[in-house]
Amino acid sequence: MPPGTRRTGSGPVPDPGVFVLFPLLMKDFLGLKRFARSILKQPRARKGRVSNVIWHFVSWVVVNVSVTLSWPFWFILNRATVIGRENVGEAPNTLLLSNHQSMIDSMPIGVSAFYPKSLIKPYVIPWHPAASENFFKHPTLAWISFHFRCIPVKPGRRDLKALYRMIDVLPYGTMSIFPEGTRSRTGYVKRGRAGPGLLILATRPTVIPVAIDGMQDVLPIGKTIPRIGKRIWIKFGKPVDYSEFLDKPRTRETAQALVDKVMEIIRAQHRELRQMRIAHYASKDKNLKQQAYPPELARHVRPDTASDAAETASARD
Repeated sequence: MPPGTRRTGSGPVPDPGVFVLFPLLMKDFLGLKRFARSILKQPRARKGRVSNVIWHFVSWVVVNVSVTLSWPFWFILNRATVIGRENVGEAPNTLLLSNHQSMIDSMPIGVSAFYPKSLIKPYVIPWHPAASENFFKHPTLAWISFHFRCIPVKPGRRDLKALYRMIDVLPYGTMSIFPEGTRSRTGYVKRGRAGPGLLILATRPTVIPVAIDGMQDVLPIGKTIPRIGKRIWIKFGKPVDYSEFLDKPRTRETAQALVDKVMEIIRAQHRELRQMRIAHYASKDKNLKQQAYPPELARHVRPDTASDAAETASARD
């Protein structure tokens, strides 16, 4: 599939980009009242009405300038392929749940889901829970992370203050979370934690399952500089029906069962992406043997039954 395309039921079609949507963007930008109103409706990040509006405006500028500059890195230098973007709506109270492979997973997911819509609709810029020891360790990084709408989460990850903050902001915007809580060292999808389930039960958002593959090659664990020349695959699934859990007691067990259901969907999507990557490399050379695959893909080239068993075992860890 060519870079910058997405897959639909009728096959690959061009992924709408900034230049394709430029007339639409300009049309909406002329409605400055609508734009200002969307900023005023954002959840409070600062005390005081004026300071809150200023913060959201600065955040909108920081995020969109950074995303615009980084777009070529994801879609040209690393040839990201996006599938199912049409499954992600624009309504507030939308929650993206994804597997986790690198420290910067939220960037390609957010760009794929909401850019360039974020230029004229500030409320679609997603919030992100972020490890405080990684993203808030010194003032400059903390300022950048805060304006990227990161919510600091303390080590240990059972941070009730962070959970309450997510409950406050999600109904007014969008959010992306990695239920695994930490990056996968094997590339397989691990079991999710109960926290996102508690958030879902409290806010009842539209839940979009997201699978991402290839980011462990772009920024492996232990590295600080992202690589180029890789392939990234992202799939947005259809909204998850979790109505069966809404009448149950709002306990950690119910939340864990809800997250387990979503993670199984993500796991199935991840298997599809993995097979697409294998097919991509195989299409380059039909005589390619298993031992000749690139090292970053060799761990995926195995019989389906063994692969599924390995991923299931990883989910239990």
